[in-house]
Amino acid sequence: MSRASHSPSRRLLLAGALAAVSAAATGCSAGSEASTSGRSGRLRIGYFAFPSGDLLVKHGKLLEKALPDHRITWIKFDSGASVNQAFIGGSLDIAALGSSPFARGVSGSSPIPYKVAWILDVAGENEALVARKAAGITDVAGLRGRKIATPFASTSHYSLLAALERAGLKASDVELIDLQPQPILAAWQRGDIDAAYVWLPTLDELRTTGTQLTSSKEIGAAGRPTLDLAVVSDDLIARDPGAIDAWRRAQAEALRLIRSDPDGTVRAVAAELGISAADAGAQLAQGVFLTPEQVVSADWLGTDGRPGKLLAHVADTGRFLAGQRQIGAAPSADAVRKAFYLEGLPDAVLS
Repeated sequence: MSRASHSPSRRLLLAGALAAVSAAATGCSAGSEASTSGRSGRLRIGYFAFPSGDLLVKHGKLLEKALPDHRITWIKFDSGASVNQAFIGGSLDIAALGSSPFARGVSGSSPIPYKVAWILDVAGENEALVARKAAGITDVAGLRGRKIATPFASTSHYSLLAALERAGLKASDVELIDLQPQPILAAWQRGDIDAAYVWLPTLDELRTTGTQLTSSKEIGAAGRPTLDLAVVSDDLIARDPGAIDAWRRAQAEALRLIRSDPDGTVRAVAAELGISAADAGAQLAQGVFLTPEQVVSADWLGTDGRPGKLLAHVADTGRFLAGQRQIGAAPSADAVRKAFYLEGLPDAVLS
């Protein structure tokens, strides 16, 4: 899933992505060591301007409070593709990442050196396929021969391909256009496209003059769920596992706050996204947020030695992308298993 809040682009070029990270993280030494060895560490955290526990952790400075001797930098990204490029460049320690870009990242002969360590949210009604009312399309099958925009290599792209398959269509039966959320809105308003699969807040703007054909919640219920994961670099695992535990505890606290303090959650999200409380509440209501207990359960992430069903979801995503010729080959079962960092669970979040 992956996400933007009226951001100019969700798929930055590699050079742009790395330049932005470098600028934001000025002063962060690559040789910084962890506090576990008695010296200050650094954490460069990539996040999306999209309602999730990440925004609560950032707004409440939960991680800064837990790790006062660490230099923590929050870096906003617009796409999973740009997050993947930043990890390749060694410019991130932790980041939000959609399950589809993650499956891409762990495929091939040179997988990206990171591992999934947490689940931020499950895609619900906050990602959906909408057709312009003027196009007269009432179901997914009616998209044959039409122009559909979506950010390529995103969870929306993956869900769009799954939706077409369910409707008996191939990608070649439609004209797919790679656009980011804001360009999608502009193309929609000009009448250049017939439909789009995208996420909030652009999605809500399309709904005002469009017909929703399906959503990631519906597609997930049919067997192809998408999620916003959180990944940690192999380098961070090696040099500062204690920071990962602290970060997981902060994320668990954020998930609890979403349920125990809905008003405070709305205020925090509104402040972080620069939107009204009403809009923040509406966006939060469309997401699916697990409890910390669910995150580490067998149904989802699982624990060390007992990975959960998320492993199978990622493997299935890889197979689907390979079948759709989006990647050269699906990652092996061993490659997927090695791409999970489950050490410390559930003690780090349930204690």
